[in-house]
Amino acid sequence: MTSFALIVRHQTQPGKRDEVRKVWEKHMAPAVAANPGHTAYFYCFDNADPDSICAFQQYASAEASQEFLKTDSYAAYLEEVEPLLAGPPQVTALTPVWTKEA
Repeated sequence: MTSFALIVRHQTQPGKRDEVRKVWEKHMAPAVAANPGHTAYFYCFDNADPDSICAFQQYASAEASQEFLKTDSYAAYLEEVEPLLAGPPQVTALTPVWTKEA
């Protein structure tokens, strides 16, 4: 299997970035930590835009990324976070070809 990565950029409603983070921490942080399909995950605030969040996600495979989208945790996250977002995320799919291990 080839690893698979995503860069996901969210634009929040004005002034709602901290609220979005709280929802992410409630639902996604524990789900990602417990998910063996995630091999790396970085949840980041954009320094140039106070209403933007960018996440880098690396999975064991493209299939693992699709399976995660079917979890109850992800559904609960979407339900709670969508009203806080300005629209759907911008998603870029990537194939990692080199990584530095910690």
